[in-house]
Amino acid sequence: MKPVFIINGFLESGKTEFISFTLSQPYFQVKGTTLLVLCEEGEVEYDEEILQKSRTVVEVVDNEEKLTPAKLTELEKLHKPERIVIEYNGMWNFKNLKLPWYWQIEQQITIINAATFQNYYTNMRSLLAEMIRKSELIIFNRCDGLMDQLSNFKRNVKAVNPQAEIVFEDKDGEVNQIFEEDLPYDLKADVLKLGDYEYGIFYLDAMDNLGRYIGKTIEFTAMVLIPEDSKGSYFVPGRMAMTCCADDMAFLGYACIYNHCDTLENKQWVKVTATVHQEYWEDYNGEGPVLHAIQVEQTKKPKQEILNFA
Repeated sequence: MKPVFIINGFLESGKTEFISFTLSQPYFQVKGTTLLVLCEEGEVEYDEEILQKSRTVVEVVDNEEKLTPAKLTELEKLHKPERIVIEYNGMWNFKNLKLPWYWQIEQQITIINAATFQNYYTNMRSLLAEMIRKSELIIFNRCDGLMDQLSNFKRNVKAVNPQAEIVFEDKDGEVNQIFEEDLPYDLKADVLKLGDYEYGIFYLDAMDNLGRYIGKTIEFTAMVLIPEDSKGSYFVPGRMAMTCCADDMAFLGYACIYNHCDTLENKQWVKVTATVHQEYWEDYNGEGPVLHAIQVEQTKKPKQEILNFA
C-alpha cells in the first residue's frame, strides 16, 4: 500500500505554504522519496532546498482529464516513492478523483482562506462540500479580523463533515477560541453547575468572552483564598491548576464579593453560588469578571484537588 496525503483547497488558500512547512519538518524528512503531484501551479513556488532536503520530486498534472490512475501509476514507477502528496486543484470536483487501487489515503486535509470562505461558500458550495466531506483536518488560515465569524464558519463545515477537526489560525498561529456550542454546559440553564472540568473551561472562557456570563448564576466547589488587602469585603474562590508541568502551578479564581468573609479561612473548601458581573477591579488593572456571592457553604474537598491543563 502506498500512503497518500491529499491537500486540497481553492487557489491562494495556502496549500503550497502548508505543504512546504510540512516537508521542512524533521518528522517528514524520512527515508525514501516523496512524490509531490501538483494539480495547479499557484503564485507561491516550492523552495528547491526544501525539496532536496526532503527528497521530494515534483510532477505537475494540471489537466483534470490527465489525472488518471494510469498516469499516477506511471509516475510511481518512474520515481519509486515511499509516499505521495497530492496538491489537488480546488476547482476540480473532488469526487472525480480516482487513485490506483493499491494507493491508500493516509490523510486528507483541506486548507481554507478565511477571508474568502464566505464567497466560495455562497457561490461554489457544491465544490466546497465535496472538498471537505472526507477531510480529517480543515485549517482556516488568515483569520485576523474575522473572530466574530469563525463560529458560523465552523457550523457551515460541521454541517457537511461533523467528524472533521477544525483549526483556525491568524498571523500569530492557532486561534484558541472556545465557541459557545463547544462549551460543556448550557448557557441557558438557570444555574451553571461547574464540575472540575467545567470550572476550568469557565475560568478560561470568561477571560475572553465575559459577555456570555454577565448576569449568569454559577455554582462550583473551590478553595478559599483571602487576600491581605481584602478588608473582609471579598475573597477569591478558585482551584490550583497544573498548566504545563508539575513545576508550573497557578491558582485560578476571580474576586468574589461576600458580606461574611469573616467566617471563612484560607484553604477552606466551599461550595459557592454567585452571579457574574463585569466591574473595574484594581488587581485586574481594569474591568473583568467579579462574582457576587449568593451563598457560600462549607463542603468537603474534591477527590482531585488540582486541575490538570497540561
